[in-house]
Amino acid sequence: MRTHLGAPIAFDREAGGYSYASSGEHPYELPGLWFSASELIALLTVQQLLTEAQPGLLESSIAPLRNRIEQILRTCHPAQDQVGKRVRILRMASRRGDSEHFPAIAGAVLKRKRLLIMYHGRSRNETTERLVSPQRIIHYRDNWYLDAWDHSKRGLRSFSVDRIKKARALDIQAKEIAEEKLNSHFASAYGIFAGRANKKAILRFSPERSRWVADEVWHPKQKGGFENGRYVLEIPYGDSRELVMDILKHGPEVEVLAPESLRVEVRDRLARSIAQYQTDGSQKRSIPRAGSNRKKDRSAVHRLTF
Repeated sequence: MRTHLGAPIAFDREAGGYSYASSGEHPYELPGLWFSASELIALLTVQQLLTEAQPGLLESSIAPLRNRIEQILRTCHPAQDQVGKRVRILRMASRRGDSEHFPAIAGAVLKRKRLLIMYHGRSRNETTERLVSPQRIIHYRDNWYLDAWDHSKRGLRSFSVDRIKKARALDIQAKEIAEEKLNSHFASAYGIFAGRANKKAILRFSPERSRWVADEVWHPKQKGGFENGRYVLEIPYGDSRELVMDILKHGPEVEVLAPESLRVEVRDRLARSIAQYQTDGSQKRSIPRAGSNRKKDRSAVHRLTF
């Protein structure tokens, strides 16, 4: 127990035997839950996933647990050190941020306490002090967000954790928001943007790209099916910004069928993109418009048809 579990066992001359040492910084007690070797490896794997997904996040809190698990596993599973070598996560578009405030934020969410934060908003480039009642933390596209009730704005807001410059938990009970209301506000629309979904996008993909998109989940309430070898995807949305970005990354392999406002928005984005690659002396290329003769545009291999 002393060797494998780190128990502070010492010889007591007066008692004539061994006992737990009474001195030390932390009291010791036997673990209340025992794991098999496979369960311990699963714990290490989860910890490795978290470490690679967000380096430094909760490292100070998790490191002692990881060291203890590794120490136990060395006695029964020599391959435990393979977890760090064989588990890999490729991070994409994750933002650099200071993770020192994450424990305070997560603790306030779980303990249901209000938070006083200093928040820098990118859109307005302003730093403001906000009193919020945290509701939940969200990991979305390699970044963390805090859904909370903003007491100054008297409404629900989503805060990017990497833009929270200071966070202090208060000894004040957080305002509780019903889960149904949270889901209606944050989860019904498309992507990270909050609000109710009041429109429906209909996208049609090329036969080649359909083989991938048919297995993807863009929205929990999406609908999809094949029509003449092409996958048609229906997605509810409110704010179109993130949806447009996801459409554009598929280039000529997708066409927006409806609504017309989304077709126009994507078409205009493409027009502005093409304009950036035209030199001063070059002849302007025509951008296809909704309802135009598609046969004239088939020679443009890399053009999206609208």
